[in-house]
Amino acid sequence: MEQKTEFKKEHNEKSWFDKYYKLMLIIPLIIILLSMLYVYNFYSQTGEIFKRDVSLSGGTTITLQNEQGNIDIGGLEKQLLVEYTDLSFRKLTDIRTGEAIAVIIESSSQPEPLRKSIEEIVGYNLDDKNSSTEFTGSGLSDNFYRQLMLALAMSFVLMSIVIFILFRTMIPSLAIILAAFGDIVIPLAIVDYFGIKLSAAGIAAFLMLIGYCVDTNILLTTRAIKTREGKVNSRISGAFRTGIIMNISALCAVLPAFFLITGLPDSFRQIFLILALGLTADILNTWLTNVSIIKWYCDKKGIE
Repeated sequence: MEQKTEFKKEHNEKSWFDKYYKLMLIIPLIIILLSMLYVYNFYSQTGEIFKRDVSLSGGTTITLQNEQGNIDIGGLEKQLLVEYTDLSFRKLTDIRTGEAIAVIIESSSQPEPLRKSIEEIVGYNLDDKNSSTEFTGSGLSDNFYRQLMLALAMSFVLMSIVIFILFRTMIPSLAIILAAFGDIVIPLAIVDYFGIKLSAAGIAAFLMLIGYCVDTNILLTTRAIKTREGKVNSRISGAFRTGIIMNISALCAVLPAFFLITGLPDSFRQIFLILALGLTADILNTWLTNVSIIKWYCDKKGIE
């Protein structure tokens, strides 16, 4: 009786999956295509695939201490925006109280004019005790940016080579690479849409995504193609249970850090945001895009 129930359950599952797996491929491919078009449109308008902060474009960063709460942060930001249109304004808050303990002001302008403007507004001179000033030249920042982008491109290429060596078949390897590409381009499109300025930490997060998100795709492809225990649908189902737990566990680690710990430096929160977006995209790209391609491949090759 139990064997009959299990057979019926597996038969129903197989019938549903066999019927709709090709249609499942359409949705993620449309999302990836739209993301690519948006990134291309963003590049055609700005000349960059994303906005860069001061660490990657050059400029001045001034951090004002506000532990006494004597700075009118809203008024300061409003008055500075009149003079500096490219201004970036961030607050560092105390984890326990939620109060702003520091203000980070970034601009592409030179340090001295920006310092004088701030001093006129706050009504006191800036020194080493109540502030800190950092300036990065545009030439150094551009060189650093190019090196980071080269590292990102090389990482993706090397990952692709390893995938081809591991599976030695064209379609499964391309399916993994497509899913990994989607895990990068979808978060990038979202970042561009909201106008987030990426720092070096943000690019590092995209590097981390290449490693994080390819794991579930390798798990799926290995279980479906190289393992011969049970039917294909059963092996895919087992890979899904393991992989989705991996994705959800990682999301449970990064999402609370982004939403709840507001006192973290902006670079850390940027890493958590990009990882969360990439891991969410990975659920879509692995368990709709890659799983559909792998199932299609198994059917064509007669893999059961």
